[in-house]
Amino acid sequence: MSVNITELKNVSGFIGACLVDSETGLMLNSELGRGGFDIEAAAAANTEVVRAKNSAMKVLGLDGDHIEDILITLGTQLHLIRPLSAEPTVFIYMALDRQSANLGMARLSLRKIEGTLKI
Repeated sequence: MSVNITELKNVSGFIGACLVDSETGLMLNSELGRGGFDIEAAAAANTEVVRAKNSAMKVLGLDGDHIEDILITLGTQLHLIRPLSAEPTVFIYMALDRQSANLGMARLSLRKIEGTLKI
């Protein structure tokens, strides 16, 4: 198993990130930038976001489709959630400072890191 997400710290505007099992809500790994961010609470709360979206997709009859990523735009932050293609029950969550982040580069970084993970 390889769950190293350290490289995400290099993303512009990085606040924190974690790798989470959406079936249990447990973190497999985490990285923090600036202090004051409760990454464990974020992991648990965003597990509910992923579960809700999967449930909504079933209701809409989108059973054959999958979540590529989820973007949550807040006033001061961007939150990205990306389920792993090879293991959709596991997702990467990353919080960014909205003023200093580059959303396109952040998404590319998540995709790159996803390719290095082995669950």
